[in-house]
Amino acid sequence: MSIADDAVELRSQGWRTLATLHAMIETALEKKLQADHDLSVVEYTVLEALSRQDDWHMRMQQLAKVTALSNSAATRLVNRLEERGLLARYLCADDRRGIYTEVTPAGRALLKQAMPTHDDVLRAIMDAASQAPELAPLVAALNH
Repeated sequence: MSIADDAVELRSQGWRTLATLHAMIETALEKKLQADHDLSVVEYTVLEALSRQDDWHMRMQQLAKVTALSNSAATRLVNRLEERGLLARYLCADDRRGIYTEVTPAGRALLKQAMPTHDDVLRAIMDAASQAPELAPLVAALNH
């Protein structure tokens, strides 16, 4: 095997390790958030991303980027959350073509309830993953 082949294998192994840890986290979060709060991981991500904004709102295109969804998938997600009363949409005052998505009081309350669950699950999975020799270096890197 050449040095170039070794580099490719290291990158591939690193990616597989990252994908494994991500899948462990995503699966555990999805299960617990759904069971305890009737929220998917991506729904939680939307509420949490909007909570980090000064006015708890964001343009739809920005939201699509934050959630790594296409614009149409982000719109469908926002529609579902809006139907549940967790988000609202309104036209941007500066640009009538722009649409903002904003967290409602009900969305803020649900996020406040779900945050400790999210944090507990994330901590538990990271603690468990730190005991696996193949995942421990990645967990250590993420904890710094």
